[in-house]
Amino acid sequence: MAIEIAIETPLQDDVRGLVHELNETLLELTPPEHCYHLTVEQMAGQDTTVFIARDDGIAIGCGALKRHGGTIGEVKRMYTRPSHRGRKIGAQIVERVEALARQEGLKRLVLETGDRHPAAWTVYERAGFSRCGPVLDYPDSEWSVFYEKSL
Repeated sequence: MAIEIAIETPLQDDVRGLVHELNETLLELTPPEHCYHLTVEQMAGQDTTVFIARDDGIAIGCGALKRHGGTIGEVKRMYTRPSHRGRKIGAQIVERVEALARQEGLKRLVLETGDRHPAAWTVYERAGFSRCGPVLDYPDSEWSVFYEKSL
């Protein structure tokens, strides 16, 4: 069966489990004070749209668009379970985030990712993002890598 990606509420038990895995993975690579996680409750806010990738009904990936006033959107909470990596699921989620941002008239997408996430860098660079300096209110840190894309 093909992977299906849809907008869903993060307030589902299986999505909570997926986000928990994401947080655990990030904390293995980055000190907690340099991890900028949104909780599932924050992800369920009006300013954020969450995309969930499912394989035969099982949540296997996620990503979100968080709006920051004006014309800026942020790519957040990108994750694909190890069992499904290498299948371009992250790229498909980024495409969906970007399409929604364009549809809503946003002019720029930004994101912060870790300095030990080369697979993520590849996804973003293939999607046309460029490295930049710190974005939004993130501190300039050796643990962070920032990207932006004009829409």
